[in-house]
Amino acid sequence: MANTAQARKRVLQNEKHRLHNASMRSRLRTYVKKVLKAVHDGNQEEARVALRTAESVIDKSAGKGVVHRNAASRTKSRLSARVKAMGSVAAH
Repeated sequence: MANTAQARKRVLQNEKHRLHNASMRSRLRTYVKKVLKAVHDGNQEEARVALRTAESVIDKSAGKGVVHRNAASRTKSRLSARVKAMGSVAAH
């Protein structure tokens, strides 16, 4: 256990940050799932709107250090590829 006042304070701060980061990660996953659900349902317009919102949430999470910027970029790329693929399927 922490012995100094500074170490005790850090324990409290770390727990607070851990809970906040967990909340932000959960929010991120929720928005990603909304895009995937729209893609799965075949609703292209809803998928595009959900993707736009998800990209914003992903960027904010990466900016705050909740996820690595490369992981954020990869997630956005994969989501946009799925939404884009819907368009080519709908066109045929």
